Amino acid sequence: MASANGNNELHVRVVSRRLVKASDSSIKPHVLAVSNLDLIPQSMPISMFCIYPRPPTGDFTAIIAAFETGLPSLLNHFFPFAGRIATNPSSGLPEFHCNNQGAELLVGEASAALASLDYATVTASVRRVQQPYADGVALSVQVVSFECGGFAVAWCTNHVLADGKALSLLVSAWSELARTGALSAGARPNHDRSMFRPRAPPSYSDSFNKAFTPVDAERQVNVLTAEQSFVERLYYIEAPDIDRLREAASRDGAQRATRVQAVAAYIWKALAGVVGAADTRCRMEWWVDGRPRLTTKLDPELHGAMRNYIGNVTTFAIREASVDDLQRMALTDVAAIVREAITAPAYDEHFQELVDWAEDHKTERHIETASLGLGSPTVSVSAFTSFPLDTDFGFGSAAMAMPTTTSTVRLCGGFVQMAARPGGDGSWITSAFLWPRLAAALEYDEPCIFKPVTAEYLGLSASQVSRSRL
Repeated sequence: MASANGNNELHVRVVSRRLVKASDSSIKPHVLAVSNLDLIPQSMPISMFCIYPRPPTGDFTAIIAAFETGLPSLLNHFFPFAGRIATNPSSGLPEFHCNNQGAELLVGEASAALASLDYATVTASVRRVQQPYADGVALSVQVVSFECGGFAVAWCTNHVLADGKALSLLVSAWSELARTGALSAGARPNHDRSMFRPRAPPSYSDSFNKAFTPVDAERQVNVLTAEQSFVERLYYIEAPDIDRLREAASRDGAQRATRVQAVAAYIWKALAGVVGAADTRCRMEWWVDGRPRLTTKLDPELHGAMRNYIGNVTTFAIREASVDDLQRMALTDVAAIVREAITAPAYDEHFQELVDWAEDHKTERHIETASLGLGSPTVSVSAFTSFPLDTDFGFGSAAMAMPTTTSTVRLCGGFVQMAARPGGDGSWITSAFLWPRLAAALEYDEPCIFKPVTAEYLGLSASQVSRSRL
């Protein structure tokens, strides 16, 4: 073993792999069509990866028993996840075959203690534990034990079936169901994709054509540029630091900045400082969950159903600004730009136009243009901090719960993904792909806001490594 926090010998042995079906035989097999909003990310593996320390009670046998007993009931509520993602032979578009073929339950054993993993990056930790699964499987639940008595649970699916909020709803529903034996009415999912229908004829502004670019080799940077331009990081931000940034970003007598707006403003100012005289402008992009923003055109019943909608209801807001202005402005003024950029769109009309635009482009795969890396430097921010994630299914909260994605597109834009640390202490864990100079600016700024994640921070004692060697 190389070190107490950097095991290069991790091996995961797959002990078993089986299919778990929904237990409600009254649910009839059916085909669920995708929404146009599902076609924007198209096919891309996504997961919610949760790391748990050794539980105070119970062992790995009890943990596996909980999944074997509880997953059939969970799939009664999340029936599409017990099916398969297929391709319609006529349209060539994906569709969901809700035939109860079964979600995958994988059980594995890792040849290391959790404290021995290198948590500096997702690649060095999370992705070394997750196992591949067959194309078309709608849900692969992977439960892996570690020599220290801790364990990991990876909830793996495809972006065409769910966005990050929907995946979080799935994990939270599992925790509630496993602890209580039932799912409350307020936690029950809505799979009705008919709410997002295009107009006839589709109608949208020219800005949508500029905001998206077809995914093909000629419009992407080469693979060496994409891989070697960035460094990967896994940071944590302590709650007092977030609160301090929020105070600095809030002006007396005016609307207070949110925690996300304050941290985003801080990153944007850091980006402007790194760009310096090399360019006159730089951009930020924010991924926005539409569920709480779609209000004016939805009646109360539909608005309530939107809260737990399972599918994709995500868009992005983007803003470009002068590098000189960003460097000169106070954090309060930058945060005001962030707030205005995120809140300004008329989201009801925006999402309708997005649905209409996708109707005219549904046979092509597109990516948001700013993320390709052309034009002024751009950092995208995705925040999983505004909605709760319940990870306690009877064995305590996870030490870390991190959403992950895998994209085959060669992107040259920065990306920061923020997730709340489980347990509710207000701290965040942040996965980032950044230019080395921007990473250095964040890491060496005083006082340091972005700190590298370690086993000690996650509460995974180094003594677990020693015990695992006995």
